[in-house]
Amino acid sequence: MKSLLAAASLVVVLSAAPVVAQTAAPTGQTPAPQAEAAPAPQPPAPFPQGAKVAFVNLQAIAQLSADGKAAASKVQAFTTTRSNELAETTKGLQAMQQKLQSSAGVLSDSARAALEKDIERATRDLERAQQDAQADVNELQQELQQEFQTKLLPVLEEISAEKGLHFLFSGADAGLIWAAAGLDLTLEAVRKLDAVTTKKP
Repeated sequence: MKSLLAAASLVVVLSAAPVVAQTAAPTGQTPAPQAEAAPAPQPPAPFPQGAKVAFVNLQAIAQLSADGKAAASKVQAFTTTRSNELAETTKGLQAMQQKLQSSAGVLSDSARAALEKDIERATRDLERAQQDAQADVNELQQELQQEFQTKLLPVLEEISAEKGLHFLFSGADAGLIWAAAGLDLTLEAVRKLDAVTTKKP
């Protein structure tokens, strides 16, 4: 089950944050659509007695649990900060571009050439800043993802042991088409994970 969780958890935190480079795109570009939130699971049905297989919705656990919400908030706050920084840089570049356009007939050849070089330099700087910001966001996401996985794995192992399961699947990653409602242990995992978080000082 450890290998299953390691593969499936890649979507747990990542979908919480927009891409920095997209949010800071120059005016006129449309940001890519955000990933849709996983639907909240229905109230759990009784677990079928004797069942040896069950599943959870990892995305829902991340969205409903206190730890998952906290991680998403950290990523969102960090992303917003970096996006605001990039927006200021973008404004400066756009101001230079506007100056070049509006003063095209007034500037001397040397002044226009100098301004064009400044614009090229500012464009390269902005692209590097976007790449750096995206790398920083990705690094934070990976760190929080690892922390969340470290907390969640023992909870899922505990549930599996309590239920006497042979397999516990990530429903979305397993390509689940249909299963008895009682086999969905998502909300139980959220309750146990929140209980562990609450107990810690």
